[in-house]
Amino acid sequence: METIYILWLRQMKKYRRSGLRMVLSVIQPLVYFLALGFGFNAIFQQAGRGSYIQFIVPGVIAQTILFTSIFWGANIIFDKQFGFLKETLVAPVSRTKVMLGGALGGATIGVIQGLVLFIIALIFGFHLYSWPALLLTVLLMSMLSFAMVSFSSGIGAVVNDMPSFMAVTNFLVVPLFFLSGSMFPLDNIPGVMKAIASINPLSYAVDAMRATLINQSHFGLPVDFAVMTGTLVVLVVFSIYRFRRTEA
Repeated sequence: METIYILWLRQMKKYRRSGLRMVLSVIQPLVYFLALGFGFNAIFQQAGRGSYIQFIVPGVIAQTILFTSIFWGANIIFDKQFGFLKETLVAPVSRTKVMLGGALGGATIGVIQGLVLFIIALIFGFHLYSWPALLLTVLLMSMLSFAMVSFSSGIGAVVNDMPSFMAVTNFLVVPLFFLSGSMFPLDNIPGVMKAIASINPLSYAVDAMRATLINQSHFGLPVDFAVMTGTLVVLVVFSIYRFRRTEA
């Protein structure tokens, strides 16, 4: 546990020292929230769907966590290039602990970023359905962040250069986000898009947070939680497997 804690603490210290990173990582989701939330709010209400600001906040929070977490594997590339990962892997510690320590640090940062955007949304008029349900929302945010960081860590362990890592993650992040129902309801979309959304793990994370934050759900919270749990387990196992096979 000490190894995991030390590696987690290393990530938190790096994050604390990077004030610019903290600000920039919430700007894009904030622009989505302000521009789309207020821009389409009247149209959404005219269609009888209620407040678009309410609808979009869970999706934008999920976007913040996704973008923060899925690019975390870039840290693995930097650690490879500067020799830190090699020194860590040859040390007499479990590679599983090395992966978990770093991933927990990245996941913690993702949750912090999500909570920052949530607070901003409250300032701009978002109304939480139930404050006790916020604890469940934080759990869901933690699961999403840890799953995406684990996946990103696994990719970072496989590739050896930044361009390759960015190519893989950028290829995945766009369909994950835009076909998750983050920006639009899944009820009346074309069948092909609905089928893709139903196999997109992020769809269930967005839907789960929408259930706990505004009491709206497409799949149902039990289904969302089951899919998120399964996805988390698969991605953590994938990352551990890749770390164990990484050459020091």
